[in-house]
Amino acid sequence: MSRSRLRFDAHEWSISADGIDVENLAHEESVFGLSNGHVGWRGNLDEGDPRGVAGSYLNGLFEEHPMPYAEEGYGYPECGQSVINAANGQLIRLIVGDEPFDVRRGTLTTHTRRLDFRAGTLERDVEWTSPIGQRVRIRSTRIVSFTHRSVAAVRYRVQALETPAEVTVVSELLANEPLPITHDDPRVQELLSEPLETVDYAADGGAATLVHRTRKSGLTTAVAMAHHVGGSLGREPSVETDVDTTGDRARTTIRASLDAGATLEIVKMVGHEYSSDLSTAALRDRAETAVGDALQAGWEALLADQKVRLDEFWECADVRVDGPPRLQQAVRFALFQVFQASVRMELRSVPGKGLTGSGYEGHTFWDFEGFVLPVLTSTLPHAAEQALRWRHSVLDRARDRAAQLHLKGAALPWRTIDGRESSGYWPASTAAFHINADVAGAVLHHVRATGDVAFEREAGLEILAESARLWVSLGRWDAHGGFHIDGVTGPDEYSAIVNDNVFTNLAAQKNLRGAAAAARRHPDVASELRIADDEIARWELAAASMAVPFDHERGVHPQAAGYTDLERWDFESTSPDEYLLHDHFPYFDLYRKQVVKQADLVLALFFSHEAFTAEQKARAFDYYEAITVRDSSLSAAAQAVIAAEVGHLDLALDYLAEVATLDLDDLHGNTGEGLHIAALAGVWTAITAGFGGMRDSDSGMRFCPRLPRQIDRLDFGVRVHGCILRVDVRQAEVTYRLASGEPLTIMHYDEQLVLDAGEAVTRRIPAPQPRGEQPRQPRGRAPRPALEALRG
Repeated sequence: MSRSRLRFDAHEWSISADGIDVENLAHEESVFGLSNGHVGWRGNLDEGDPRGVAGSYLNGLFEEHPMPYAEEGYGYPECGQSVINAANGQLIRLIVGDEPFDVRRGTLTTHTRRLDFRAGTLERDVEWTSPIGQRVRIRSTRIVSFTHRSVAAVRYRVQALETPAEVTVVSELLANEPLPITHDDPRVQELLSEPLETVDYAADGGAATLVHRTRKSGLTTAVAMAHHVGGSLGREPSVETDVDTTGDRARTTIRASLDAGATLEIVKMVGHEYSSDLSTAALRDRAETAVGDALQAGWEALLADQKVRLDEFWECADVRVDGPPRLQQAVRFALFQVFQASVRMELRSVPGKGLTGSGYEGHTFWDFEGFVLPVLTSTLPHAAEQALRWRHSVLDRARDRAAQLHLKGAALPWRTIDGRESSGYWPASTAAFHINADVAGAVLHHVRATGDVAFEREAGLEILAESARLWVSLGRWDAHGGFHIDGVTGPDEYSAIVNDNVFTNLAAQKNLRGAAAAARRHPDVASELRIADDEIARWELAAASMAVPFDHERGVHPQAAGYTDLERWDFESTSPDEYLLHDHFPYFDLYRKQVVKQADLVLALFFSHEAFTAEQKARAFDYYEAITVRDSSLSAAAQAVIAAEVGHLDLALDYLAEVATLDLDDLHGNTGEGLHIAALAGVWTAITAGFGGMRDSDSGMRFCPRLPRQIDRLDFGVRVHGCILRVDVRQAEVTYRLASGEPLTIMHYDEQLVLDAGEAVTRRIPAPQPRGEQPRQPRGRAPRPALEALRG
C-alpha cells in the first residue's frame, strides 16, 4: 500500500502540516479541502501555483459527453457525465515590490496550514523573504459557509516585517481551469478540456461576476466576488483598487504602501450559483446578492456562524476516544468531512469524493446510501432527508431506465450525477441491482430513527414501492415456491453476474417487507400510487420465499449460489506488487475464482444481521477473511464491525485504524483525487456498530459494547426521534444517557432498558465468550497493526 511522505500533526480538534511538499500537493489539497455540500474548494494555495489539482466545485455542476463503446449494445447508456470546475474564486496572488510570492522562490521561514474542526476554517501562516530580501508575513483564513449556502470567503492579510513594502494583491475569478481527466476519445477530451462558454461578465468597483454555460449539459453558472479592504496600513495609508474582466477571468487589483509592521487586510466574498432553467439575469442576481448579504453580515459574523453550526453538530456527533491520540484526531477528521460534504447539499446527493476532488468523475454511488446516510440519519438527519428526497426527485429517470431494461418499477443508477445511469460497464453497474435495496434500506432506517411520517408519506413509500416492483419483476419462482434473483452483481467487484447473491437477496427481502408495511400504514398514499392489496401480498410472498443459499458441507453461507465451490485464487503466488488485482489480472479470471475485493457476505452479516446466528457469523467471518484482499476502501469498516462482534477485538482495531488513516496516510495512493467519503463515514460505523455493538432493526436499538484493551473509554452519540442518546463505554461497564424527550426503550445485550430523559443508566459489560485463533488474511493483505498505524 502506498503511503504519503507528508505527516500531519496530531491534535484532537484540528489537523495541520508544517512546511510544504510541492511534489505531494494533491494529497494535501484533498485533506485541507472545504465544502458545505453545495460549494467545494480544494485546499489549493491561495496564489494558485504551485498546485496539484485545481478544484472549485458545485454539487451537480457537470458536463455531458458521448459514451464511446468499441461495440454497441442494447441498453448501454448513451451519455456520460463528468464533474467540472466552476469559476475559481480562491485565487489571491501577491506581489511584493516586483517579486511574485511563490513558495518555490525566495526563502520560506515558516509555512503552516491548519484545518480546524470546531471553527470550520482553513488557516495558513507564512513568513517569506523575497529573492531581493523583502520579508513579509502572510496569513489567510478560508471558509465555505454553512449558513450562507452559496458563499465561500477568504480573509487575507499581508504584513511588512522589518522594512516598508509596496504590495500588490491580485484577486481573481478564473474559469475553465483544467481537470486531471484525460480521455482517449477526442470528442470527450475536447468537451472536458474547456467545458464552459462565456454568457456574460461584469465589473463594478472592486466586484465582478462571470456567467458561463456548459456546452452540452445545459447548465448555467454564475460566480461573483466582492471585497472589503482594510487593516493597519501605517501613518499615511495609500491603497488603490481597480478591476478588469474578460470572458474567463475577472481580476481585482489592490495596491498598498505598507510601513514596517503595517498590515493590509482583504476580505473576499465569493458567491456561487447554477441552474438549468433560470435566466442569466436571475442567476447573476442570486450570486451577487449572496455576496452582498455576506459582506453586510461581515467576516466575524460568518466565522461565528460557522462555530455555532459546528457546535450543534458536535453536541451529538462527537466521538470521544481514550486511546491513541492520532485515533481521536482521525475520528473527528472523518466526522468533520462527512458533515461538510452534506450539511447544505439540499436536494442533492454526496459524490464518492464529496467536493474534495474530481475522482470518480464526481459521481454518487450506492455506498452513499450504504455507508454515509446511516451516519447522517443518526447525527445530521435533515441532510439525510435531503439526499433521500433527491433520490425521490429522480425516480422518473429510474422508471425510464427500468422500462428500457424491460423491468417494472424503478432501476436506480449505479453511478450518476443527475439521476441517469453513467456507467458503461454493465456487469459492475447495471447488474448491481442491490443499489435499489440500499436506497430502500436507507429510507427504512431514516423513518425508524427519526419518526418522520411526513417524509415516509411524501417520498419514502414511493421509493420503497418502485424498488419492490423492480424486485418482483427481476426475480423468478422455482418449482418449489422459492424466489430467486439471478444474474446480478453484489458489492464485491471481483464477482459479477451471479445467482442469489446473499447480500442482494437479503437486502431485497427487507425492501419488499418494508414496502408492504409502509403501504399498509398509509393506505391513502398507497392508493394514489396504485398499490393494490394483491400487489402488497406478492411483495410479502416474495420476501417470505426469498432464497438464501447455505453451504451445509462447509457450514457457511456462500457469497452467491455455488460460490464456495469455485477454485480459490492462488494467493501464495501473488506478489505484493500485483495488488490491486484488477490492475494486473483480467476480470474474467477474477470473476471465476474465490477472491473478494471488498466485504460482500461479511457486509450482509452487518446490514442484515437478524438473518444470521452468532455461530454462522463467526464461521463466515473466518472463511471470508482468508479470501478478502481489501482492494477497495469500503471493506475495512465492515470487517471491523464483524471482527468486533465475533470477539476479535484486536483485529477490529487494526481495521478501524486502517480506515481511519486511509486518506491521512494515502494508503491507496489516490487521495489526491479526493477523499473517500464513504470510508470516512465507515470510521463512525466501525466505532458505533463495532465497539459500541449498536444494531438497529424493526425491533428497536440494541447495544452490545466491548472495547479492545488499547482503548479505555469510548463515548458517542446518536439521534433517536430528535433526541440525543449518548453511550459511554468503559472496559467493564457502559452508561446510557438520554438527553431529552419521551422514554426510550433499548436493549443492552439481552436486557431491556427504559431510559428516561436526563437520567443515566449504567450496566456491566458481560465477560467475553472465548474465541478461537484470530483468522488469517491472504498473504501480504493483513492490516497494519493499529499501534503502528496510529503512531503520532
